[in-house]
Amino acid sequence: MTLYDSKYRLKFEQGELPNGLRFVFAPDDGAPVAASVLLYDVGARNEDPGKTGFAHLFEHMMFQGSANVPREMHFKHVEANGGVCNAFTSFDVTVYFELMPSSKLPLALWLEADRMQSLDLSQQNLDNQRAVVKEERRLAVDNKPYAPARERLREIAYDSFANQHSIIGYMEDIDRASLSEFQEFFRTYYAPNNALLVVAGSFDPRDAMKLIEELFGGASRRPDPRPPDVNESNRSAERRETIHDPLANVPGLAVAWKAPDRSHPDAEALSMAAEILFGGSASRIYQRLVKKDALAVSVSGYLEMRRGPSLFHFFALHRPDVDPTDIERAVYDEFANFALNGPNDQEVERARARVLAQRLGGLSIYGLQSPLGKALALGEAGLFDGDPDQANLRLDRALTLTPSSMKEAVARWLIDDGERATLHIGAGEGGS
Repeated sequence: MTLYDSKYRLKFEQGELPNGLRFVFAPDDGAPVAASVLLYDVGARNEDPGKTGFAHLFEHMMFQGSANVPREMHFKHVEANGGVCNAFTSFDVTVYFELMPSSKLPLALWLEADRMQSLDLSQQNLDNQRAVVKEERRLAVDNKPYAPARERLREIAYDSFANQHSIIGYMEDIDRASLSEFQEFFRTYYAPNNALLVVAGSFDPRDAMKLIEELFGGASRRPDPRPPDVNESNRSAERRETIHDPLANVPGLAVAWKAPDRSHPDAEALSMAAEILFGGSASRIYQRLVKKDALAVSVSGYLEMRRGPSLFHFFALHRPDVDPTDIERAVYDEFANFALNGPNDQEVERARARVLAQRLGGLSIYGLQSPLGKALALGEAGLFDGDPDQANLRLDRALTLTPSSMKEAVARWLIDDGERATLHIGAGEGGS
């Protein structure tokens, strides 16, 4: 199967304003809804030591008002007009989106243009959102079982600070963030030449072009930001630690392998291999660790694709009487078998079906069959890969991977223990 013969291929046109704002249009004849997605080329990887969590905290600040939109009114304007909106921050990007009735697309674009050019960066807003983010960290990391361990695993898996730290940031950095630092952050990263706007769904591209020129054309271009240093050194020895998690009910094992940049030919092969190894109760690792050997009570694994060195993750929970090194040996044995013999045809077909279902998303607003899902996919490809068509090509490559390409990728990336980080997680008050 290839996407070029498929109804799922995303069609688009693209351009750029004189101030550097890139845009992608993906019109269709579906339901009368349209998505506006604005991606800023800034994420956790752009943060300096002492300034972790800035990208995520700034995402919160973007809803605190602008010249023509009072605090918290962005959400209310969208919801009052039958739409939904939200935002998210990753290691690589910060994304803001609206999904609206097509007739209300001008409102969505106006809201984004207003805060790009006139965000209300006040001390009161910073203090309010600082408190919100600190509570979010308490809930999502500090008081959540296994979350501190996952944060620690990233720190020992990487050497570069840009890659090591978490998206939500460290509490001490959030505490001492100053208004002047956030004003500089806004000037540096929230410029039209550091953004990509995608509009998808039922709309007229000619009308959208006029709106974008009118609303965003006056935004001032700024100097291009300094790119982050995400380079990693080669290692010769595995890194291992044991930590205690008093909130954990059972012990855990977390392992991460260095993996290639998302643009590397092996990235999709490793992602598909992860589906075969970990995807559901029929997967190899589940059958081996949970069913056959009864070493683990749950297992999961995936490739975390990033713009730069990525990580291939494995996580298991196990009974206190199980030695986690026995789990390690079983996993490495399965990886070695995969690297030697590859997957069989049935495994490949099942993995392809799962990947296609996940990316199409069914009725989900984030799937490729919805305007928002299309806009997100095209935006990510346009910003990360420099070409929106990579959204099509990436899925095409995933669905046409050969067993040998997956076998070779696993052999290249998941067998060398020098590029591996391992964390044993003790559970409960005793840390067993």
